[in-house]
Amino acid sequence: MANDNQQAFGWFLAGLGIGALVGILYAPKSGRETREDIANSAKDGADFVRVRGREYADQAGQYVDRAKEQAGEYAHRTREQANEYIQRGKDIVDRGRAQWEDFVERGKGFVNDQSAKVSAAVDAGKHAYVETTAAPGEGPLT
Repeated sequence: MANDNQQAFGWFLAGLGIGALVGILYAPKSGRETREDIANSAKDGADFVRVRGREYADQAGQYVDRAKEQAGEYAHRTREQANEYIQRGKDIVDRGRAQWEDFVERGKGFVNDQSAKVSAAVDAGKHAYVETTAAPGEGPLT
């Protein structure tokens, strides 16, 4: 059995040698050319990665710019809405102040009217008192 393993190993080595020989004979390029091709492929790959990296960085910059623009628009809309709410509040306060001033003026007018009526009633009462308490012929009307 050991002999069979040795024989199999021998055939393995023979196949390996034959494969290497066929590879060398049928290789389209020399080792130096192959190494140069590999180096050139690596440089091309590095250039490809560099170009793609720049493209992705530019694209990311565009996304950032667009996001900044949208954020600015949102902030502008928010400021406009806040200013609109402030203006509405001012309008409501102004209307309330105008109504309050109207009510105060009405109240003053009502108080003045009532004061005039009370004064007239007091004067009429004084006049009636004087007429009723005065002796006949002594009143202010004679």
